[in-house]
Amino acid sequence: MSNLEEYMLPCLNKTLFGVECTGCGAQRAAVFLFRGDFTKAFFMYPAIYPLAFLFTFLVFNLFFKFKYDYTVKISLIIITALAMAIAYIIKMFYLFN
Repeated sequence: MSNLEEYMLPCLNKTLFGVECTGCGAQRAAVFLFRGDFTKAFFMYPAIYPLAFLFTFLVFNLFFKFKYDYTVKISLIIITALAMAIAYIIKMFYLFN
């Protein structure tokens, strides 16, 4: 990660309370994703792929409208939220056991 780590924002929740938030690891996973290290990106933050797909769809949808774009957006938001919640629960389970 070299010099990109210098520009990453610290987690305020982890700094103040000592407990990771649901987004901890997302910045590092995004760096791995942009570098093409897809496995490391997944293990760093499993919700990176649904999040990236949601973001890509939202940007694409700004320029091109679809018949069922609202349904797709809501579905992707739900899938992303579930992936974030499940990854967080698993992380906390292993952290406290």
